Amino acid sequence: MIPFIPVPRAGLAILTALAVSACASGRELREERGELGDFFLAHAIVVADNATVGPASRRVEPEQWQEVLTEEMRRRFSRYDGDTLYHLGVSVDGYILAMPGIPVVAAPQSALILGVTLWNDAEGGKVNERPHRITVLESPSGETLVSSGLTQSAEQQMQNLSQNAVLAIENWLAANPEWFPPKPDPVADAVPGEAEADPAAES
Repeated sequence: MIPFIPVPRAGLAILTALAVSACASGRELREERGELGDFFLAHAIVVADNATVGPASRRVEPEQWQEVLTEEMRRRFSRYDGDTLYHLGVSVDGYILAMPGIPVVAAPQSALILGVTLWNDAEGGKVNERPHRITVLESPSGETLVSSGLTQSAEQQMQNLSQNAVLAIENWLAANPEWFPPKPDPVADAVPGEAEADPAAES
């Protein structure tokens, strides 16, 4: 597990480096990624009992992470209606929820670290043997520019981080298209002769 560094500037520099590819906001849902092919998310399991709480962080119950991450995965992946079933196992390895009362010069940011495993239902096993590590920061905005601890509740911070984390999961899946069979093409799969007869040809 990646340790949190208790020095604000150094800690944020490390977290930022880890999250370079996962900084985009996950609030908006864009078109589904074609790389996921015939994907359908059957189950999403989130565990957060062993999460490391970073320095100067609000504390929340594991059940709160389970609820917000599960709901966000349902929101994002319900766009995919394929016939090949997959499951996602997500562990919350660590987090920082910026809290009020920290000097503004420190500008603490919220961050979330996850371990993600994909399961193929038909094959009954893991697609990736070792959990994929995802680290995200909160999306920059007028509320988070100084510190979200001063402007947002813990629930708002968790929502922001969960949206970004699940977007990062979708991007990770899309970066591995070989894991997913393509969607069937109804035109290409049509049996010759099944098309309706042309009424003009019969007259």
